[in-house]
This record gives sequence, structure tokens and C-alpha cells, in this order.
Amino acid sequence: MITVDRYGPPGADDRERMVIAHMSLVNFLVERMLTQVPSFVTRDDLRSAAMIGLNDAASRFDPRRGVLFKTFAERRIRGAIYDEVRRMDWFSRSLREKQSRVSKAISQLEKTLYRHPEEQEIADELEISLGDYHQILTQVSNLGCVSLNETLDDSEGGASYIDNLEDTAQESVQTRLEALELTRELAAHIGELSEKEQLVLSLFYYEELSQKEIAEVLELSEGRISQLHSQALLKMKVKMSRSLRDQAKKEK
Repeated sequence: MITVDRYGPPGADDRERMVIAHMSLVNFLVERMLTQVPSFVTRDDLRSAAMIGLNDAASRFDPRRGVLFKTFAERRIRGAIYDEVRRMDWFSRSLREKQSRVSKAISQLEKTLYRHPEEQEIADELEISLGDYHQILTQVSNLGCVSLNETLDDSEGGASYIDNLEDTAQESVQTRLEALELTRELAAHIGELSEKEQLVLSLFYYEELSQKEIAEVLELSEGRISQLHSQALLKMKVKMSRSLRDQAKKEK
């Protein structure tokens, strides 16, 4: 059994034992995420990044925050994998431009409709067919493109969506209040999504089902689940980015 002094960060021996004890978590996450990345991203690539994340978690872990190491480590491992995939820059400029076009279309429609737009409305705004719109969603749906692990404001090192859905037990009272408000806002935006979009997010991020498993549960194709996931996260990103901009204006 691993014992860690709850009154301070673990020592070197504790960190080593924590890493060894959670190797199975690395293997689990690598195998799960391997199916979501382009074929040229190898298992060894992901495993190397995952180990960096696990060691980083062991170095940064502070039991005084009241978070289980497994929970903390999993977030760090996932983040390290996302960083590695982004570093490899497989998400091409053309796909980034497509993602940007969809985000702008959603933002424009929300301003005029005062609600989340429907798929056909987004396709019409883009002046493409619904089938072409679905194809774009599929193209930008891979790991790291649109994810709750992506930063809220596109800044380097910024807080991610998923960070604000979990209790990270910040030490500052002001930071806690700000995080609570952000969590409430994020939850409200999730509640505005369609029932299927909410189910996809819940099953993927909370139940940790794969897209294939979600497809079986919802009796939809795996490709359709991918599209719903992309669309839901793009809608969320538009909402949260606008909120952050509005907040920044108020603070000036």
C-alpha cells in the first residue's frame, strides 16, 4: 500500500511508488485513446507522452487538496497525450480553417436566433449541404481538435473545460468562487444542448465509454456519434469564448 503524507507533497520514494503503482492507468488510457488518433500516431508515441504525464502528476501531486492521485494523474496523462498530438501538428491548417468557419457560423446564428442553432441552420449559414457539414464535423472530430480538454480561451497553459467540471480544490477563496461560477456557466451551456449531444458528452467524459460503445447505446453509427461530439463541443466553445471576452471587457 502506498502511503503519502497528507500534510505535504510526497517525497522522492513516494513519487516513485506512485508511478509504478499506476502503470496500469497509463496502459489503459493509451489503448483507449489510440483508436481516436490518426494512424501515424503510434502506441509508443502515446505511451511516451503518457509516462511524461504520469511523472509530472507524481511531481505535482499535493494530497492536501483532497483529490485522489488517480484522478489527478489521469487528467495529467490525458493532457500530456493531447499536447503530444498537437505537437505533431497532424491537425492541418485546412482543418483548422474549417473548424474556425463552423465556429463563426454557430456564433453568428446564436446572435440572431438567441439559441443554439440546428444542424441544417448551420449548414445553410455555411452555404453547404447537410451532408457536407456532417463531413466537416467528422474531419475535425479527432483527438485534440475539439475536446473538453482544450483550453477555454486558446491561451497557452489556460484552464480547460474539463478542469472546470471537476473540483480541483484551489487554495484561494477568490479562485474557488470564480471556478464555481465558471462551472455553473458551463453546466448551463451543456443544458442548452440537444438531448443527444448531452448524452454523448456524458457517456464519453463521465462514463468513459468509447465512441463505438456510445454508438451501440444510442443505436447510432459511430460516425454520427463523432459528429454530435464535435458539434456539441464547438457550440460550447463559442459560448464560453464569448463569456470570457465579455468578462474581460467588464474588468477593463
